[in-house]
Amino acid sequence: MKLTVWIFVLFAFVSPCSLAQNASGGDYIVALINSEPLTNAELQQQMQQVAEQRAQQGMAPVPEAQLRAAVIQRMVNDRTQLQLAREMGIRADSVSVDQAETNIAAQNQTDVLQFRQSLEKRGISVAAFRQQLRDQIVLSRLHEREVEAKIKVSDAEVEAALEVRIAAAADPANQEVNLGHLLLALPDNPSADALAKAQALAQTISDRLKKGDSFEALVKEFSSAERSKSGQLGMRRSDRYPPLFIQATQALPDGGVAAWVRSDAGLHLLRVLERRNLAMADKIPQTRARHILLRPDAVLSPVQAQARLAELRGRILGGKVTFEAAARDVSQDGSAADGGELGWASPGMFVPEFEDAMNRLAPGEISAPLASRFGVHLIQVLERRSTDMTPAQLRERERDALRGRRYDENFVIWERDVRDKAFVEMREAR
Repeated sequence: MKLTVWIFVLFAFVSPCSLAQNASGGDYIVALINSEPLTNAELQQQMQQVAEQRAQQGMAPVPEAQLRAAVIQRMVNDRTQLQLAREMGIRADSVSVDQAETNIAAQNQTDVLQFRQSLEKRGISVAAFRQQLRDQIVLSRLHEREVEAKIKVSDAEVEAALEVRIAAAADPANQEVNLGHLLLALPDNPSADALAKAQALAQTISDRLKKGDSFEALVKEFSSAERSKSGQLGMRRSDRYPPLFIQATQALPDGGVAAWVRSDAGLHLLRVLERRNLAMADKIPQTRARHILLRPDAVLSPVQAQARLAELRGRILGGKVTFEAAARDVSQDGSAADGGELGWASPGMFVPEFEDAMNRLAPGEISAPLASRFGVHLIQVLERRSTDMTPAQLRERERDALRGRRYDENFVIWERDVRDKAFVEMREAR
């Protein structure tokens, strides 16, 4: 699980018992991991936390024995990996922990001091909470070094994957289309005269369409089918349309009108309103945003930077100053001269903690102060759009998909190898 997601889950489901100090009475060792003890109190805390997470997510409870086995396995794996990280010299500095804590506070619309007070009121140890943050940062860095950094994907593999996707895109089952539909109904076994009249009317409609009449207006005037949506059949997979409709329209671009086709129901005029290829998904979301950045230093601490931006956010929301003017006055980023404008950004252009916060904002909304590796930000989303992916972006998407699949496979193997190399002694429950 990525750190940003794990941090959110950690606080969203934390309870007075889940991070409270260990109870001393009646505790005992349930496992030794390279001579490091895992106590029953620690295990019970984690079991309760997982049970509460499942309840919050609306998931059914699991038998205690099954939950205990799954949690102890996760804890043993984490302990062995943390021990390996210490041997490799991987650490989480206080600045990184401070940034993580600041982000959690901001997500809960408070500052760090108030956040810590809320933890203490609920019986949660701040020290234990920060240690969990520290451990998760260390594990994330270990996984990046030992698993992610060792995954290689060649250009030939990317091209092969892209060819497979292109071939899949040709399958009608992987396409969605919204058709406009005009029906001239015919009775069962129509007479030659009835068929001739319908065909003459169809020609009249086609002529009017060529002269500039709108398809929607012609639907309302002549169609025997549903007219309330101007003949739109709605976006649906191609295999959910009559094959006759797909055969008539599959070669048409958006906006194209097919020749009349006949079925048992009558004569059909079809227009392609929108087509979407599920296999290619060649649109990419983009966001235009701006930000204000303060860089903590020896004079300005991260907490002070957060407080200063929180006060500035209040002034912007209160109409006392514009975001653009505030960015020009105080932002320590190169975008300050442009009022904090960052231009149109595609996924992956910003660091994850910044992008995750930006993606949660509605257009016009301003974030709470957010800490990243570059400092503390205020973010405002201006607008969003979808744009066609370039060939380079299509290839990069395939590369990322291949890396993602290999990461999952390699992580399982690597995690098992780390566990197998450790000395783990499980002890019977008392």
